[in-house]
Amino acid sequence: MRNQQETGITTSPYAVGIAGAGYYVPSKILTNAEIGMRIGIPDEWVRTRTGIRERRIAANEEATSDLAVRAGLAAMKSASITPDQVDLIIVATLSPDMQFPATACIVQEKLGCKRAAAFDVGAACSGFIFALSIAEQYMKSGTYSTVLVIGAEVFSRIIDWEDRNTCVLFGDGAGAIVVRRVEPGTGIISISLGSDGSGAELLKIPAGGSRQQTSYETVRNRLYYIKMAGKEIYKFATNSVVMALRKELARQHISCDDISLLICHQANVRIIERIAGKLSLPMDKVFVNIDKYGNTSAASIPIALCDAILQGKIHKGDIVVFIGLGAGLTWGSAIVKWT
Repeated sequence: MRNQQETGITTSPYAVGIAGAGYYVPSKILTNAEIGMRIGIPDEWVRTRTGIRERRIAANEEATSDLAVRAGLAAMKSASITPDQVDLIIVATLSPDMQFPATACIVQEKLGCKRAAAFDVGAACSGFIFALSIAEQYMKSGTYSTVLVIGAEVFSRIIDWEDRNTCVLFGDGAGAIVVRRVEPGTGIISISLGSDGSGAELLKIPAGGSRQQTSYETVRNRLYYIKMAGKEIYKFATNSVVMALRKELARQHISCDDISLLICHQANVRIIERIAGKLSLPMDKVFVNIDKYGNTSAASIPIALCDAILQGKIHKGDIVVFIGLGAGLTWGSAIVKWT
């Protein structure tokens, strides 16, 4: 494993957990067949290699904040709270409405959460786990009592639709949770985070920041779109992430047999199956919905969580494990005893 830094959270005077969840995906469906007509890749090729059949694409008038607001409203309704009860809004995204201000501030205004602080987290496909860890820390310190955590992406705006390696992978969507104090003995058991900057070149958008200024060359070379080294990401996902989770499970004296449901970042079904295999988890304990939505980056875990709840796959007392992994390189896991 590469050099890494990991952060674990184990003790607190408060029990903190997920009090409500909601999601929103755009109505427009883009199938593999439709993409294949553009770039000449058959539907079967995409399905067998990624598990993706279709994805959602935001309408021209929809920005990331619009999706985030819809998901946030659904989560607040699920938790039976009003906008004035929200203390903090954290939006995990790599596709903000604009470079600044933070998309979370736009979401705060649209939701009417007048007393809430708001900021973004940019940890790529691990962003939801990172945002959840921040929410937990604020709540366990006693600073806040209600935090709205949202993962939202409109990746269709930063995909190179001429790049056969990436354009079939991503979709748009948003998922949100409300984090509040819960019954003692339930809620978040542990969160572990990791980063490895030596892999920063594996998944990136080269231009648009202070490293490469806007120029004729950066536009011509399509440097404002996602560039990815897929094979290296696969190796990282199926090695470092699994080792980190095993370490955290052992630290919490939890075995893989105790896991009721594993919800991975929905990057690729082969990655998910490989992770499950390494953890000796049967696939009926692993939630997969990448076939419907593709890779929605920071939104994929909360969208999958909502889908799992709707399908009746999560019950009170279940041990639910989230795994996120993405650009940075970053990774994170959360172990939750469902309330």
